[in-house]
Amino acid sequence: MEEIRCGACSRKLGEGEYTRLVIKCPRCGAMNSLRAQSPTPERQGAPKPTGARFGTHHPLDRRQASPG
Repeated sequence: MEEIRCGACSRKLGEGEYTRLVIKCPRCGAMNSLRAQSPTPERQGAPKPTGARFGTHHPLDRRQASPG
């Protein structure tokens, strides 16, 4: 869960998950408007990066075939 704090005085207003939230701080009276950020969408049809170069680990990638 995410901690929700006042943008003006930093008082903790609550904890939770939200898409949009408007809350008035009881300490300073500031109106806090919060909105969840959207993740950047993946491009349609874009190849997904794979392999050791992109951070995936496949222990058999460099193993040579054993002789007959």
